[in-house]
Amino acid sequence: MQWLFRRPVVWLAEQVSSSPKEKDVFISLSRLMEAIREGKANKGPVVPFQATIDRFIIFSDMHKGAKDLADDFRLAEGNYMAALKYYDDLQFTLINLGDCEELWENTPRAVIDKNRLTLLEEAKFLQQGRYFRVFGNHDLEWSYAIQQNLFLKPIFGEKLSILEGLILTTTYNEKKYSIFLTHGHQGDKRSDGNRFSKWVVAAIWTPIQRYLEITINTTADSFDLIDRHNVIMYEWSATQRNLIFISGHTHKPVFASLDHIDRLTKQLEKATAAGNTELANSIRADLEKRKLEYAGKRFVKTMAHPSYFNSGCCCFSDGDITGIEIADGFIRLVKWKIMEGDYVRQVLEESPLSYVFDLL
Repeated sequence: MQWLFRRPVVWLAEQVSSSPKEKDVFISLSRLMEAIREGKANKGPVVPFQATIDRFIIFSDMHKGAKDLADDFRLAEGNYMAALKYYDDLQFTLINLGDCEELWENTPRAVIDKNRLTLLEEAKFLQQGRYFRVFGNHDLEWSYAIQQNLFLKPIFGEKLSILEGLILTTTYNEKKYSIFLTHGHQGDKRSDGNRFSKWVVAAIWTPIQRYLEITINTTADSFDLIDRHNVIMYEWSATQRNLIFISGHTHKPVFASLDHIDRLTKQLEKATAAGNTELANSIRADLEKRKLEYAGKRFVKTMAHPSYFNSGCCCFSDGDITGIEIADGFIRLVKWKIMEGDYVRQVLEESPLSYVFDLL
């Protein structure tokens, strides 16, 4: 049955799935942001915060699986658990920005059973009122109450809400600024259409994909699409007033509208020109490590307006994870990695929020 149906189902999926289209992404992101601002509780909350006091850590795209060889999260679990303990100790609010679990390839029960300890660590944040969870396209099933009640709430408790997005708001120089967060799959008709099409993906397509062992994720598989999708999301953010937009989905870290691989390249050029051999060699080593993640990157478009950030992912092939911190008046792109047998937090990029706000 798998051999007979896999090819026609893959062909059909490719016909109905969509690469990112600017018009669709713009409409979907604007519609979601306005719904949140209008107070539609089923979409997400507006959360006031103080930039110099409140602390947030944003992780996305764990893709927790069934602990088999196809589980992308398996190698990153140690880094992720160490990071959760660090941020819990420092009273950060945890924002899981979608694709937390890989439900296209695994059943909810298998993922929950194999990742119970990690989920319990996340649940500690909710128990202290410091947790938000957003659904993505690979864990779209969590947007339905039945799945939440069966699988997530026995671990997280009844206070758990699964959101489509949220908006953090703060005031700086007597002006109001917003940080809009959502997974970033908005505009993909296969997982961001009307309620019926979303139900078809969650209730029909995903079980078929599991049974036929089909892995179709155009955004993660095509780095040309990753670049294009990040550029489109940047261009949408640049049309907004006094807004920072943070997404996940593409698995590619972006800080202040410039992806990290481009920042490393520019840093290498500066280090080489300055004759700093030690720094240049360090940057070259980092670029070499990222070849697998960014192989196939076809073009670079400098994004000058610092309105777009991307948390990257928690399933890099070497076990590293990346995230976005908002803390102490700063916004930071951070990486957790194993160094000399220990889990280490490294700040890749940082900027005062006030500086970003001034440039918006």
